[in-house]
Amino acid sequence: MKKIIILVGVISLGISTIAQAQDKKVTVKNLRSSLHTMVIESDNFPRKEVVLKAFNDAPFPDKYNEHTIGEKSFNPVKYTLSAEEKAIIYKSSEAANNAAIAAGVKIDSVANELPYRIQKYLSKEKIANKLVAKWFNRQADGSLDWNLVAERGIMNASDIETKNAKSSSEGQALLKNIGLELIGNTFVVVNKFNFFANEPAAAAIRDLGKAKLAKEMAGQPQFVIDKLNSGIDAAYEKGKEGYSIFATSYLYKLVWNDSIATIFYSDLYMEKDKIDAKKKNAFDNSDLFKLEFVGDETAVGLITFSLNEKRTEEQIVSLSTKRIIDKVYAKLQKKYDVFKTLTELLTGNPITAKIGTKEGLVGGEKFDVLEKSEDPKTGLPIYKSIGTIKVDKNLIWDNSYNDEVTTVTNPAAEGQTTNPKIEATTFSGGKKYYPGILIKQLK
Repeated sequence: MKKIIILVGVISLGISTIAQAQDKKVTVKNLRSSLHTMVIESDNFPRKEVVLKAFNDAPFPDKYNEHTIGEKSFNPVKYTLSAEEKAIIYKSSEAANNAAIAAGVKIDSVANELPYRIQKYLSKEKIANKLVAKWFNRQADGSLDWNLVAERGIMNASDIETKNAKSSSEGQALLKNIGLELIGNTFVVVNKFNFFANEPAAAAIRDLGKAKLAKEMAGQPQFVIDKLNSGIDAAYEKGKEGYSIFATSYLYKLVWNDSIATIFYSDLYMEKDKIDAKKKNAFDNSDLFKLEFVGDETAVGLITFSLNEKRTEEQIVSLSTKRIIDKVYAKLQKKYDVFKTLTELLTGNPITAKIGTKEGLVGGEKFDVLEKSEDPKTGLPIYKSIGTIKVDKNLIWDNSYNDEVTTVTNPAAEGQTTNPKIEATTFSGGKKYYPGILIKQLK
């Protein structure tokens, strides 16, 4: 099986709050996440160049802030494990490996070790350090500033209010608190894509089916066997077209807490007018920053071609690649609470929001409705659930990725209605909600 691995995404969840800075109300509002994308290649695979181009050409996800750190690709083959590291890995799966070897199955060491090689890459290349450096706009001389934290954390503050907040002791404390919320929700998503032609699998299923049929129908009239075989051949003809794409996503989160922040601010942070070579060197070589593994998720896509299709085969592969990326994002957000984003309601009556098929909605999903208040001690937001709402399966916005060639809607789930005129998903569950209030999907 051929592979492409795509490292998609460094993601940092934003916040909304209100706080005081020199007796002025500063609105801290940022519901968008920050995202960094990378592509990691391994072996050759069908339509490789089309898939890579599709990933690179895809519009940047509109729900995220771009958080590029310069690292655009890595090959796991280059990040080999020590004998000691391998011993730990293979001991835990020794029985399965021995059985595979006995059966004549060749074990792909890179694939088998992939999660560990990813972790080695993240550690060796100090990706966590680079994420923190990006947040504080680190320059070649090692100097840092609060500009990006302020920009993403105080989106609605005027220039004067922001300047006052940054220059006052209360303002610095506010920015540090904001930083804990923003930086503490920074993620890395590593996607492994398996991409292969459907024909070999379809042929194998056909041959197994015919062999089983011949065994079970021994002694039966030949015309009966021929008729059943023709049905198997028809299924093969239908299933052999196109390709299948599998995506396994590994989710990592930047470790950022009070103790790490305290060490960072006291030992590593320096501004332009206070350059310290020792602090610069300490940041470059620090092991303070780390990424922890959260979990993984898998998504599957089927790529088929029709004689009546207006798109070319290349365009279909490209579209499917872009959609599978959206699909794994949606599944990760559903599975892991820490990775879920907050969404604002577009209207309160009817209850609507600008999320849809791209976020994996098919109908019946439940969302918490969260009302925001301010922690009087920190000035940071507190979210309290004031109810739940449910997605109307007949009024789901189809916002899945489409290119400019023609409009194509996703196949409707059973019982689900798709309507190209729908521009937001509708929910049921009450009439007390209002535009701008936040919702978060429940498991």
